[in-house]
Amino acid sequence: MSQPRKLSSALISVFNKDGLAPIVQELVRLGVTIYSTGGTQKAIEELGGQVIPVETLTEYPSILGGRVKTLHPKVFGGILSRRDNESDKVQMSEYSIPTIDLVVVDLYPFEETVASGADADAIVEKIDIGGIALIRGAAKNFNDVVIIPSMNDYETLLNILKENDGETSLEERRALSARAFRTSSHYDTMIQQYMMGTVVDSDSVDTLNLSVAEAKTLRYGENPHQRGRFFGKLSDILKQLHGKELSYNNLLDVDAAVSLMEEFKNDSPTFAIMKHNNACGLATRNSISEAYTSALEGDPVSAFGGVLIANRAIDLSTAEQIHTLFCEVVIAPNFDSDALELLKGKKNRILLERQDVTLPPTTVRTALNGFLVQDRDNNIETAADLTCVTNAKSDDNAIADLLFAMKLAKHTKSNTIVFAKDGQLLASGTGQTSRVDALKQAVDKANGLGLSLEGASMASDAFFPFPDCVALASEAGIKHVVQPGGSINDKKSIDACNELGLAMHMTGIRHFKH
Repeated sequence: MSQPRKLSSALISVFNKDGLAPIVQELVRLGVTIYSTGGTQKAIEELGGQVIPVETLTEYPSILGGRVKTLHPKVFGGILSRRDNESDKVQMSEYSIPTIDLVVVDLYPFEETVASGADADAIVEKIDIGGIALIRGAAKNFNDVVIIPSMNDYETLLNILKENDGETSLEERRALSARAFRTSSHYDTMIQQYMMGTVVDSDSVDTLNLSVAEAKTLRYGENPHQRGRFFGKLSDILKQLHGKELSYNNLLDVDAAVSLMEEFKNDSPTFAIMKHNNACGLATRNSISEAYTSALEGDPVSAFGGVLIANRAIDLSTAEQIHTLFCEVVIAPNFDSDALELLKGKKNRILLERQDVTLPPTTVRTALNGFLVQDRDNNIETAADLTCVTNAKSDDNAIADLLFAMKLAKHTKSNTIVFAKDGQLLASGTGQTSRVDALKQAVDKANGLGLSLEGASMASDAFFPFPDCVALASEAGIKHVVQPGGSINDKKSIDACNELGLAMHMTGIRHFKH
C-alpha cells in the first residue's frame, strides 16, 4: 500500500516562467533539491533557488538546439522508479540515479503558435516532446510522484507546499495524474488536428479525436431534471455585453440563429427572430429597423421569448422597437451606444456581440453509441443554380425571393416549406412528417396571421414526391416555386405547374435538416 509521500526533490521544466516565484520560495523553505535546465534553470536561480543542472545529473549536454535535454535514463529512472520495489532500488543504486518526487511542466504553446498564423516550421518546433514525456512518466508513477502538468495547477502545488509542507496523499497524486493525462491528451489532439489540416485525403482518418479544454456548467440541460455543460470558448464567437447566463436551450437557439444569419451576412440589412431553432420571422430591408419591423410581422405571437439576430449594428430606432418585446437574446455584430444602454434596461435580457469568426467546417452530434460527423452545409444557391423547368418564368424580384426562401428552408427542420415575398418570410411549415403537411401548416399559418400569399414564392428543402404540393400551393396564391428536384414524379409536378401557370425552378441540391 502506498504511503503519504514527502517531497525531497523536484524537476522543473517550463516554457512560461510566470508564477514560479512563490513555488521556488516554498521549495527553498522546505529544502527540496531542484533539478532544471536552460531557461527554467536561469529563472529559478534569479529567484534565489539553487539548481542542479540536468546536464550534471545526466553527464550529457543539451543537444540538437535544445530538442534533447531531459530525455535520459537518469531523469526518467528517477521519475519512474517504484519506491517500494526492491529490484528498482538496486538498479537506482547501481546506476547512481536519484529519485525525483515532483515534476513541474508547462508545455510549449502549440495551440497559441498555430493561432498566431506562424509558418509550418515554427509550429512544428513548438511540438513539445520532452515535456510530454515528463508528464506521462510522472503521471504513470502517481503512487510515488507528484505531477504538475501546467500553470493551471500551480495553485494546487502551492497548497501542498504551504499547507502540508510538501506531503501528499495517494488520492491527491492520483487526481493530479488524471489532470496530467487530460493535459497530454488535449495537447496531442491539437497536434493531430493541425496535422490533419495539412493532409489532402482527410477521409482516410478512421479515428475521431475531440478535445476541448474549456467547459462551463449550465443551470441545467434541456429540462430542469437534466444536467448540462457547454464545452468550448464561447467568447471567441460571441461577446456577452449584458444579461443572465446563457442556458442550454438559449445556446441551441443562438447556434441556429448564428448559422442562419451566416447566409445573409453580406446581404442588405436583415433581421431574424428564432424560436425553438426555427425562424418565425425574417426580413431583408433598406435599414435594420425596417428589417426588424417586417420580421416581427411574420409571426408576432411566436416572437415572444425568442432569440433575435441582425446582420447590422442595432441602432436606437431598432432598439426602441425591440425593447417593447419580451425576448431572451439579441445578437448583432455591434450595438450603438444609446441602443445598448436602452436594451440593458431589462436585467435578464442577453445581449451578444457577434465576433468575426468563421464557424467550424464540420458538425458533430451524438448518435446511438457513437458520433455523426459531416461537412457543414455551406452551399448557398445563386440565380445561376436555378434551372427553370416550366413554361412560366420568374422575374428578378421573384428569383430573389426564391433564393431568400431557400436560404431559410436550409435552416428549418425538415420537412419544411417556406413562403416569402419581397424579402420577407410570410410563413413556414416546420418539422412535419410529410411535405404536404408542411405546406398545409404554412398556409394555415399565413392565413391565421392575415398575410396574403398571392404572388408569393415557395421553397422546399427536398423534392416533391407528388404533384399535390403544387396544387395546394397554387390554391393559396403561390406563383413561384424552387425545389431540388430528383423525384421520379418530377414530370408530374412540372406538368401541374404548367397547367396552373406556376414557374418552377430546380437546384439539384437538397437541404435536409434533422
